[in-house]
Amino acid sequence: MALSFIDWFIVVATFFLMVYGVVFSKKYMRGVVDFLAAGRTAGRYIISIAMGMAMLGAISVIGEFQLFFKSGFCMKWWELSMAMAILAVTVSGWIVYRFRQTRALTMAQFFEMRYSRKFRIFSGILAWISGIINFGIFPAVGARFFIYYTGIPISFPVFGIEVSTYVVMMLFLIIVALSFVFAGGQIAIIIADFIQGVFTNAVFVILILFFFFTFDWSQIYNGLIHAQTAPNASLIDPFKTGQVDDFNFWYFIIGLIGFIYNFMSWQGTQAYNSSAKSAHEAKMAQVLGNWRNYPRNLFLVFIPVIAITVLNNADFAPVADKVNAVLHTVGSTEIQTQIRVPLVLRFILPTGLLGAFAAVMLAAFISTHDTYLHSWGSIFIQDVIMPFRKKPFAPEQHIRVLRFSIIGVAVFVFFFSLLFKQSQNIYLFFAVTGAIFVGGAGSVIIGGLYWKRGTTAAAWSAMITGSGIAILGTVLTTIYKDFPVNGQWFWLISMVGASLTYLLVSLFGKESVHDMDKLLHRGKHELKGEMKIVDAVPAKGWKVLGMGKEFTKGDKFIYIISYAWIFLWTAIFLIGTVYSLTHDVEDYHWLTYWKYYVFIYAVVSAVVLIWFTIGGVIDMKSMFKQLAVMKRDVTDDGFVVREENEE
Repeated sequence: MALSFIDWFIVVATFFLMVYGVVFSKKYMRGVVDFLAAGRTAGRYIISIAMGMAMLGAISVIGEFQLFFKSGFCMKWWELSMAMAILAVTVSGWIVYRFRQTRALTMAQFFEMRYSRKFRIFSGILAWISGIINFGIFPAVGARFFIYYTGIPISFPVFGIEVSTYVVMMLFLIIVALSFVFAGGQIAIIIADFIQGVFTNAVFVILILFFFFTFDWSQIYNGLIHAQTAPNASLIDPFKTGQVDDFNFWYFIIGLIGFIYNFMSWQGTQAYNSSAKSAHEAKMAQVLGNWRNYPRNLFLVFIPVIAITVLNNADFAPVADKVNAVLHTVGSTEIQTQIRVPLVLRFILPTGLLGAFAAVMLAAFISTHDTYLHSWGSIFIQDVIMPFRKKPFAPEQHIRVLRFSIIGVAVFVFFFSLLFKQSQNIYLFFAVTGAIFVGGAGSVIIGGLYWKRGTTAAAWSAMITGSGIAILGTVLTTIYKDFPVNGQWFWLISMVGASLTYLLVSLFGKESVHDMDKLLHRGKHELKGEMKIVDAVPAKGWKVLGMGKEFTKGDKFIYIISYAWIFLWTAIFLIGTVYSLTHDVEDYHWLTYWKYYVFIYAVVSAVVLIWFTIGGVIDMKSMFKQLAVMKRDVTDDGFVVREENEE
């Protein structure tokens, strides 16, 4: 095996630290709202770190490795062009603030409140099907990573019968994640994901600095140059990427459109959307998410660059030979692309760091699996089963059926991973399967939260249109491996089709005006304690920057440094783009830029790690204190009481 005793000790110690956090938090789970939304007690830092970890996942790490192994540094340049749009979305509280105001526990519950019960059931079924299919490959990808990264045998004898390590590994990892969910629902998940998130970001920073100072940048330059497959497929110069397959400029442009359109549409981490203790805290958690992502984002581009260097620079030929020898034992090209970067790490990381990365991937696997099991299991009960009932479940019965549903999801993803033969890149699979729901959901969410004239008929039409296009894309890209339109483009087509449908049906259909104050608990419908007024009449300058009545001096400081940081990099992007379009910039000069980029972001990542860890610990203490004394409302369970004359 590749891992030493010290490495395995790090993995086991990390695992038991997570278990301790889950066991400790179990006693605070005392009601349905605790199981579903952590009693709505989570602060901004703990949500930001935990949600970031839940969204990472072992499969996301592998998917990002695939992406940046193809694109190198280049796509990080084009991401700078999107930074202002992403900042605008987060500082405005886009979607997240108004959704939290509704106090809905799931997105489909909001759909019932805004549209109709039948639409809740339909969208709940659609979200659940899309989610469990999308989730279906997670265990397989994670299990393969651990087998090839640790070097354990692919099978072992039991009473003379060869047992597949792959199957046993999947079972073990799923059962661990399942036990976390059962222990304390969303409370246990948030605590476990927070612990995992702090540890993971610390390891990311350490590994970035290790490779930055142990690899010579002339070696990185030679490796990236030798890896180029065509003159216009650069891994260094972002203005020479036209021939990069799949993950080119257009991939990220579509991703930006989708980020705005589908913000909060994807329900894999849906419990986090309703776990904040107020709408303002939910908004601040999203703003902090811009900073939280820096250690992760830098790690996920820099490590594939190191892998490209190792596999294409003659200085590392012995390591490349070892990697290729293992890859030749794997029949599937797609699986080879999944394990290539992890194999490089297996053969170049020293003792200690080898185990630390294995522990990170274990944490990433568990964090996403416990969150996804909770999400899809909860959605099935909350949005598919419960709307058919004339009265809500009793609290104990409610938690029991939620757990049964979560077990069902676990069984499904195990067998799906066991039987499904993946034929396309992870992120393209995500795009097309996720679009089964999010292709139409974005227009329905935006229209429902921001436009009083959006109609139920428009919601039905948009969801069916967007989902229909996405399902067609799923079928075509599965049957025809080389189909000219990939999953990312089908996602764009579904978004455009659904948006136009929602707009036209609302405008030309039967006129309807929804009571938005009642939906968002504003005016006479305002709830006590939901909004803490700091400045009743904020200055116009603060309001222009998105800072309103609830902003403290600390909140304003976070906004200001966020604006300043993004403005700085946007200026660099604009100046660099103009200069590159008017001058011939050598690859070596571009690599000098990337060297400084990595160093600056590594330093910022270290600061973010300390800042967020302190804030998260304070939030965790406050959360436990509130959970210990708060009174639970047994009617706060997601059941929507409608008038007899309502649909």
